Amino acid sequence: MRADRLVAVLLLMQARGRVTASELAEELEVSVATARRDLEALSAAGVPVYPQPGRGGGWSLVGGARTDLSGLSATEAQALFLLLGPATSVVPEAKSALRKLLRALPGTFRADAEAAARAIVVDPAGWGARERRRPQLVEVLQNATVRHLKVDLTYTNRAGEQRRRLVAPWGLIDKDDIWYLMAGTDDGQRTFRVDRIVEAVVTDLPSQRPDNFELSQAWQRVVDEMERRRSRVSATVLADARHLPVLRDQFGRHCVVDGPAGDGRVRVRLSAPTPLMIAQQLAGWGAAVEVEEPDPVRAELARLGSELTERYAARRESATGRRP
Repeated sequence: MRADRLVAVLLLMQARGRVTASELAEELEVSVATARRDLEALSAAGVPVYPQPGRGGGWSLVGGARTDLSGLSATEAQALFLLLGPATSVVPEAKSALRKLLRALPGTFRADAEAAARAIVVDPAGWGARERRRPQLVEVLQNATVRHLKVDLTYTNRAGEQRRRLVAPWGLIDKDDIWYLMAGTDDGQRTFRVDRIVEAVVTDLPSQRPDNFELSQAWQRVVDEMERRRSRVSATVLADARHLPVLRDQFGRHCVVDGPAGDGRVRVRLSAPTPLMIAQQLAGWGAAVEVEEPDPVRAELARLGSELTERYAARRESATGRRP
């Protein structure tokens, strides 16, 4: 995992003073390109790592070889933990590495570094088709979370209505490139999609994160509730195995392969809140997929097919002057 490697890179640089990308690649058993990207990621995050070109050059930590990380400034320590923290939600070893790294920091830096490490959770499992982009507001909300400051949000709900809310940011979640803000409000804990936030103004008001709050656990409870809502209806579908990647992109974790069905096809279990929502996703497939059950999904597909036939057959007849 990348977080483990980045910690290992820092420790190697402390021990040797200067290393090359080739030396790191050999030591960490990765490609030279990967080692170079890791070094550049540390530098871009604000960690005092810099390259020295030419013969005898390489990458060094500002201040030379050290046995601990006490040479990091408060800002640099925070940047490092923001970079490594998200990996702890998916890899237990990364959490252990961060704990060791935290103990190497001066006591005055630990609180901010620990807050940065807990500011973001990464959930790689998708909920379906998505647009891959990182909203510009993520950095603003991330900084407010780490600095424990309230944010004045202008938020657009599902109905398209805008509302201003003063929230205490508790953490950010990156779920397959869709970002969410978990925050405390006057109505209790709430989760906001970042791409629906019109404006976010960081205030000078201090925010308090509950002592027993764990972002990854709180997010898991949100996911469990969403999964319960999204899995109310399931359909068994036969599809060509080559179509599986597209079905998985459409339905996310709600696309489960039951096994081979013969003739190069596989039997797949698809779930959604209603029969219509499954039918709408499958209507464009035409005869490329076959719904075995349940009857409500088959009925919705038949209804959609009849509506399309009625509308477009009439247009074709009108355009050609004869019935199709």
